[in-house]
Amino acid sequence: MYEQISLLDYLSTRRSVPAFQMCEPGPDTAQIESILKLAVRVPDHGKLAPWRFIVYRGAKRAELGEALLEMALAKRPDLSEEMIAVERNRFTRAPLVIAVISRAGPHVKVPEWEQVMSAGAVCLNLLMAANAHGFVANWLTEWFAFDEDAYPLLGIAPGEKVAGFIHIGSTDFPITERPRPELNDVVTWVGEDG
Repeated sequence: MYEQISLLDYLSTRRSVPAFQMCEPGPDTAQIESILKLAVRVPDHGKLAPWRFIVYRGAKRAELGEALLEMALAKRPDLSEEMIAVERNRFTRAPLVIAVISRAGPHVKVPEWEQVMSAGAVCLNLLMAANAHGFVANWLTEWFAFDEDAYPLLGIAPGEKVAGFIHIGSTDFPITERPRPELNDVVTWVGEDG
């Protein structure tokens, strides 16, 4: 579990942990509900809640992996043994996977793009809420996030899109930093100070 730190310290060290480095324990039902309550506290123009969650846990994750493997083999029968194992374990790498499903669509006052960004904000809030509960997390979108043939299997309705699959668990691996952009490469200043 993490020790309590200031928000500034947390943001200066926030890091995703690869799903394949995750292990038990994952959050229990009460912790999942708490994480989800924090996740929905995002900008949401028009109070539309243009997103929803699908929580995958327990034995269902292995069933999904087998079904996704079957789909992958139907599309690419020459998958290597390594990739067969990867496909089989898509949902079992972490103890918990939460899908953030975007329900963005045309609206008289709220542009669809703002609704999509709200779903992205939910994904980031899920990562931070999981961390605040002492867990590690990773936001992934993989081939089945974009393959509508997989949607019925995953509980995704027609017209919905996957904003991300948030993998949540614990880890025994050291959490290491990765390179971040230099501000000079990503910031444009307009106007003068003061």
